[in-house]
Amino acid sequence: MPALTVFFALLFYFAAAVLALGLVVRVADYARTPAPLKIPTTPAPVTGAGVALRMVREVVFFESLFKGNLWIWGLGWIFHASLALVLARHLRYFTEPVWGWVVLVQPFGMYAAFAMVAGLAGLWARRFLVERVRYISTPSDHLMLALLLGIAVSGLAMKYAVPTDIVGVKAFFLGLMAFDWQPLPASPPLLVHLSLVAALMIVFPFSKLLHAPGLFFSPSRNQVDDPREARHLAPWAARLEER
Repeated sequence: MPALTVFFALLFYFAAAVLALGLVVRVADYARTPAPLKIPTTPAPVTGAGVALRMVREVVFFESLFKGNLWIWGLGWIFHASLALVLARHLRYFTEPVWGWVVLVQPFGMYAAFAMVAGLAGLWARRFLVERVRYISTPSDHLMLALLLGIAVSGLAMKYAVPTDIVGVKAFFLGLMAFDWQPLPASPPLLVHLSLVAALMIVFPFSKLLHAPGLFFSPSRNQVDDPREARHLAPWAARLEER
């Protein structure tokens, strides 16, 4: 077995383990964190169904960002929508036979990669060009954007600059899933792409990118606005009252 194949196989097993375990630990931590106050951002829904609908609008349309800053909303929505299409397109590397809807999304996912790069470039430029945003930006903010942009650009390079043996790539990942390792094509753009993807998987549970699952635990979004009808009492506060 080529050393390159062994290295990337072990790398992706490690990255997948860190991603899965890290997400479980962080999400469990979010779930255990009490919300001592009723703090939904008003105007807020007064029923559970309304809260669910609000969360759908936040996840799909970024409603609060749309109301706050239109051009940042545009860049962010373009990036996230494009990322969703790109990820859907990549499912063909992990399924055999390929699902019908994944076949249909292939051309859209291919061109979405360009929109993804444009959205990321705009969001990164904002951190340099907008003074108040530049002031609060940290090295990790730039690192995450550079990592995502590197993944997108290296992916496009495999498609348009240095074509890669995608049949071999699919065989490699299907082999990983079945613990039957297959040789990984030694294409430089592919190796860069996979290295960056593995790095993203490893840092994801410890970065600001964790806002993806964290949104569902935000008290300002997931609480019903009913403080007059029902007293809000955190579990730890209820235990104190029982004493």
